[in-house]
Amino acid sequence: MSNNFHSGFVAIVGRSNVGKSTFLNYLLGEKIAITSSTKQTTRNQIKGIYTSDQAQIVFIDTPGIFKPRHKLDEYMVNEAYTSLKDVDAVIFMISANEKRGAGDDHIIKLLHQVNCPVYLVINKIDQINPNALLEIMDQYRDEKWKDVYPISALLGNNVDNLMEDLISTLPEGPQYYPEDQLTDHPERFIVKEIIREKILNLTREEVPHSVAVEINTMHFDGQIMNIDANIIVNKKSHKGIIIGKNGSMLKNIGVQARKDIERLTGEHVYLKLWVKVVEHWKDKLTALKEYGYKMQK
Repeated sequence: MSNNFHSGFVAIVGRSNVGKSTFLNYLLGEKIAITSSTKQTTRNQIKGIYTSDQAQIVFIDTPGIFKPRHKLDEYMVNEAYTSLKDVDAVIFMISANEKRGAGDDHIIKLLHQVNCPVYLVINKIDQINPNALLEIMDQYRDEKWKDVYPISALLGNNVDNLMEDLISTLPEGPQYYPEDQLTDHPERFIVKEIIREKILNLTREEVPHSVAVEINTMHFDGQIMNIDANIIVNKKSHKGIIIGKNGSMLKNIGVQARKDIERLTGEHVYLKLWVKVVEHWKDKLTALKEYGYKMQK
């Protein structure tokens, strides 16, 4: 460990689908946060722990900030808001291929209340003509940023420069976690999220936001990691979509999830999935708590 070791907590905030989770996964070299083209993929705060010889940064990946429509939405937005408390720096991430909108203005208003450096990070620069970058930066020039970094979280463009700046900004401090620990979430949580990611990426548009996953059992018998999980949907019609013709969709979800879980655990996995209908679960506090979404008082 360096004599001038820096450490601290950095929140990543922004609208849905700007690439916050992709950025975190790139930094850590492992998938700890699920990604999807579907908006509002992230539902919980995900802590990703980046450790080098010079620093340890605990990144807090947050749900996108948007106008809530039901109690699950309220939970997600509250997770994002609370991430801004007691952090050492904030990354406000925007997408290079989207113009500044009301959602961005709302987040910027919240950021005016934080007492730490705020970086504007323009992600997805690999998806635009370089000549368009100045116009995007111009939309945000009136705000007070610690600095502005155009990056590609997918390809890693300019991420190293951002990290050097972040490390120098953070105070000198201790190493909070072992150097090989990538997240503070238990393995069961990441397994649930992996299964949910496959549903997001394989099913129709109307299904993903109505899905939760709960682990019934998860144990290693010395040879195989045995996992039994429920996929929760709030409509009978969604159950049919998840199962698919002759069980084909459910099988595909299981095959893809099992491969990622095996990479995560390093063990052979036997994954059994069930589909369960719980109508209006997104508005039921008891159901939200049961599926891992504990509402803040």
